[in-house]
Amino acid sequence: MAKLNVNPTRMNMTTLKNRLKTSTRGHKLLKDKQDELMRRFIEMIRQNKNLREDVEAELSESFRDFLLASAVMSPEMLEEAVSFPKQSLTVDIKKKNVMSVNIPVMQFDRGSDEESNIFPYGYAQTSAELDDAIYRLSNIMDKLLELAEVEKACQLMADEIEKTRRRVNALEHRTIPDLEETIKYIRMKLDENERATITRLMKVKDIIAKH
Repeated sequence: MAKLNVNPTRMNMTTLKNRLKTSTRGHKLLKDKQDELMRRFIEMIRQNKNLREDVEAELSESFRDFLLASAVMSPEMLEEAVSFPKQSLTVDIKKKNVMSVNIPVMQFDRGSDEESNIFPYGYAQTSAELDDAIYRLSNIMDKLLELAEVEKACQLMADEIEKTRRRVNALEHRTIPDLEETIKYIRMKLDENERATITRLMKVKDIIAKH
């Protein structure tokens, strides 16, 4: 705690009391915000964990199919089969505000919704394993995007929690104690001045009474 460098006057004490009231209210609001951010952050971490496990499991299946396809197809044929995609794919990114955190909301914009367009080749010279691998990858793309969205949201939420924590600690351990200490000091000084004034008045009264 450190006393603020202010003159011990009633006006300054009133000003500091108002600042203390505002700081105390701000501390409560920030603490509530921190608790709510932590609650949502934990929910997102759990969601992220479940999504990652699902994505990794499905990617493993897709990679296994690619390995099987590469075993029955020549490298040149495999490369030629996937070199010219039929379907265009872009990502539309928007934002939503959650507890003052701008979280991205991402969605795929596919040029065509026809399922056949995910296969950039004819079926005559390719294997069924390659079809399975591409089909699995196509199905997992939405989960991959959701995983990226949740992971970015977790990162942004963690940054906001850290900022809020620092502000809460600054109010709790520095600003509020300093204000309380200064108000206590000013009150003590004002009481001393009041006692000194009363003492002087009593002496003046005694002097007048003697004369």
